[in-house]
Amino acid sequence: MAKSTTRFFCTDCGHEELRWLGQCPGCHAWNTFAEMKIAPAAGASKGARGFSATGQRPVGFGGASTNLKNRLSGAQPGAAPRPVPLAQIESAASRRLPVEPAEVARVLGGGLVEGSVVLLGGEPGVGKSTLLTGLGLWWVRQGIRVIYVAGEESPSQIRMRAERLGFRPDREDGFLILPEVLLETILAALGDLDAEAPAGAAVPPTVIIADSIQTLHSDQVDAYPGSPTQIRFCGGVLADFARRTGWPVFLVGHVTKTGDLAGPKLLEHMVDTVLYFEGSGGGAIRMVRAVKNRFGTTGELAVMEMRGEGLVPVDQAGLMFLSGRRGVEPGAAVCAVKNGSRTFLVEVQALVAPARYGTPQRVVQGVDSKRVALLAAILEKRAGLDLAGCDIFVKVAGGGRVDDPGADLAVVAALASSLRERPVPEGTLVLGEVGLTGEVRGVSELEARLREAAGHGFTRVVLAASAGRKPRGIKGIELATATSVEEAVALVFEPRPPARRAREATP
Repeated sequence: MAKSTTRFFCTDCGHEELRWLGQCPGCHAWNTFAEMKIAPAAGASKGARGFSATGQRPVGFGGASTNLKNRLSGAQPGAAPRPVPLAQIESAASRRLPVEPAEVARVLGGGLVEGSVVLLGGEPGVGKSTLLTGLGLWWVRQGIRVIYVAGEESPSQIRMRAERLGFRPDREDGFLILPEVLLETILAALGDLDAEAPAGAAVPPTVIIADSIQTLHSDQVDAYPGSPTQIRFCGGVLADFARRTGWPVFLVGHVTKTGDLAGPKLLEHMVDTVLYFEGSGGGAIRMVRAVKNRFGTTGELAVMEMRGEGLVPVDQAGLMFLSGRRGVEPGAAVCAVKNGSRTFLVEVQALVAPARYGTPQRVVQGVDSKRVALLAAILEKRAGLDLAGCDIFVKVAGGGRVDDPGADLAVVAALASSLRERPVPEGTLVLGEVGLTGEVRGVSELEARLREAAGHGFTRVVLAASAGRKPRGIKGIELATATSVEEAVALVFEPRPPARRAREATP
């Protein structure tokens, strides 16, 4: 008889421990651990209906059956796997399904790889289901079958959303809805899909959308739906299903109040791609960010706008965060930041005012607060600016978020501009990483940043002296170089720096 075990789970982030703790090591919340007894069912196998324990050949090994039921049940359980030479394995690069819009395709690495598992997380109401429904409708129009596992919504609600996105019942019959949350029933339904197909007929390309992974549960696990044990088990079985059948699987995930994906961290390790769907401070702009991608570049960002007809790619996304900027007020500086292969111009705003109470405030939005505190200390120590008794407020305009170290000098310039009540001259861009000793360092991919700045009318760039000469082919931009923070702050506010400090590089 299987022995039951006791585990303690954090109700906020799903962190698991063997004993009760006052503070969660995962999310640092207090008094959030709840006790749960786990009693595996008698005779339970390692996978739902023994699926993951079979000897089926994963996708990419060649020679797989075209019949899905044969893929799921054709191999003998317990068969010992045999090593295969790497030269006989097919590359995943040649097995990509097309994706539209192109913004999402770029985040996925150029398309949806056969047999891949994608985890999409985001705040409630940000538009995760809208994004996947729109992708599903486009795939159906390309002859790709879509199976939408509805765990949170009724089929009529999904139909209403699809009609808003342009669903045509007479031409898009390949969009299938499966209103089920029991994992074993879902796998059985997927195995029966091709029962009516002629013998030997190939199964059409199929994409599975599970909305959401927190609502699925299995009879093999004695735990409530949404618990870390259920999420880990259901996610592992679906990932195994995707790699053995070649059907890509999308998993919709919830997030905690801190913005992290709910459930065990192991789920992010099991999937191939992790995407975060972010809003922009309540506006219509939505951003899909890749934080993990085995088939593409990590850090890629897709920018879209939520409209009545769905999510639409944003034109001139590189200038999106500068909309409404006047450029004549103190406390604002513009920099060019990299997100994957994209370059964006963002405005860093700062407000420095004398503290009216005992302890000065440090309020930051869109930038790491510890990074701002570090840069403020560097300004005091290396540039002689008195910020100790001042309240400091820093944000990225437009609801953006900046993680690029190349934005350090822009934060420094915005703080100095607000403290001195002197605006940064219009048309000036600030680029550079700032070190603890006060030195200004160069940034990566300088050419792409300068091209983006030149394309939007910037004529002067303050950057590190180690950046070297201006890349060939970029005209109309003057480079003002600095080696220290003190020198960079002086250069930012000079309308026309001396010839020995600024130079027009020969293109």
